Amino acid sequence: MSKNALQAQLMKAGLVDSKKAKKINKQTAHAKRTGQDPDAEIKKAVEAERAEKLAKDQALNQQKQHALEQKTLKANIFQMITQHQIADTAGEAEYKFADRMDSGKIKKILVTDKLFEQIVAGQVAIARTSETADTNYALLPRPLADRITQKAEELDDEVSFIVVSNDKADDAVDEDDPYADYVIPDDLMW
Repeated sequence: MSKNALQAQLMKAGLVDSKKAKKINKQTAHAKRTGQDPDAEIKKAVEAERAEKLAKDQALNQQKQHALEQKTLKANIFQMITQHQIADTAGEAEYKFADRMDSGKIKKILVTDKLFEQIVAGQVAIARTSETADTNYALLPRPLADRITQKAEELDDEVSFIVVSNDKADDAVDEDDPYADYVIPDDLMW
């Protein structure tokens, strides 16, 4: 029911006269023009609450979207590892390495002599196939391992997908090294 209809009913009933109704109309119009209308304050408060809730909801949605993107990226990386791993790796040579994600425990895999040499030379990398401690390992070509490392940089948490990626550039001998004459061979079995 509108205000005018209510005023008309009150005037018919004799509860309000026309002078008083005009005075009330002038006061409400003046209050609306000057911004002193109590309804305006309530509307402003409701709008402020609505805007705050909308901003909060948008921030929450962005967090959920980011978490979903991170999870999807991890799944894509693990899928790349399993799909592009080198097949027929089983052999007699033992390659031992330390897995940082598994508290630095020494792990070993059996590979062919050719793959052993390629791992040592840095042409083949060793990658994890999952995030769990009892994971299996896959052998990947070096370019794919480098691409996976680049994708992993986009992740927020520190997940190491590539466990072993030998690089000959890291083996440069320091001139001041007192043990420079005692070079450890790459194919040393320990």
